Amino acid sequence: MIDGRLELRVARETWPLAAPLRISFASIEAVDVIAAELRAGEHFGRGEGIGVFYRDDNAECGAAELQRAAEAFSAGAAYAEVFAQLTSYAARNALDCAAWDLKCKQAGRSIWELTGVAPGPVETFSTISLDSPQNMAVAARARRGVRLKLKVDASDPVGQVEAVRRARPDAMLIADANQALSFAQLQEVSPALARLGLALLEQPLPAGADDALEAYRSAVPLAADESCFDTADLDVARRRYDVINVKLDKTGGLTEALRLERESRRRGLRTMVGCMAGTSLSMAPGFVVARAGVSFVDLDGPVLLAKDRSGGATYSGEVVTPPASSFWG
Repeated sequence: MIDGRLELRVARETWPLAAPLRISFASIEAVDVIAAELRAGEHFGRGEGIGVFYRDDNAECGAAELQRAAEAFSAGAAYAEVFAQLTSYAARNALDCAAWDLKCKQAGRSIWELTGVAPGPVETFSTISLDSPQNMAVAARARRGVRLKLKVDASDPVGQVEAVRRARPDAMLIADANQALSFAQLQEVSPALARLGLALLEQPLPAGADDALEAYRSAVPLAADESCFDTADLDVARRRYDVINVKLDKTGGLTEALRLERESRRRGLRTMVGCMAGTSLSMAPGFVVARAGVSFVDLDGPVLLAKDRSGGATYSGEVVTPPASSFWG
């Protein structure tokens, strides 16, 4: 429970990337976010939401929803009532995470104490942008860590993975197709990807057009990203995928993210925690999910930015130390 009358402040911010991030259906040069500050008396909590642009959700529509939420809080509405009215993924994530931060501040306890998750550093995968196989190999050689996540597409997924594998025979590789492949192409390339030691292939087929996976045994484990947003999607996703990618901007905050992670593992699935390219304010709640028991951690969003928020997470190669509770949680 959150104690006291609530006040919500909302800001839209743009954070440029250090270099464009290319995926199969977009090239991203900057990230637009919502920064939410939820106040109750002398205490306040912060949250950040980015939205799911391929579901027509963004910072603009999310901020508009949160402005209406701010008006409702000013009129004395309760938190649960206001949150239930939100439909924007960005708005729900920003407000839910701000509420968790506020609860921590009011209770004088850390997020680790409130959730029962043990604190500590995590080891994240490092994202390599979609490019020619040769350029992806060059990027892989420049990375310090041994966990590499490759953005691939339908043009040459085997060649892209093979080039990085030759450049980094020591690395654990996962790849993200972002819905780019057809089922026929997946059947063709998965044995070769398995021979290259690919540990995971994310979202090979378009969401909503992946029913063929129910009768298919892939040579490479498959992860649901765009095909699984929250626990409502889990019954279908578990018949098609081996791993569930939990992202706070898809689940609408930490509350549902922890529920999805727990329910996925209860049903025999492995889990990963992923992110959009956001600041450490987006990543901070994700570290709680990462420490909850996931098999793969992909929380390198701040590394992709030209700069991060002051006091954010500390990245040393692939080892990441979450920010202090004074920053969030």
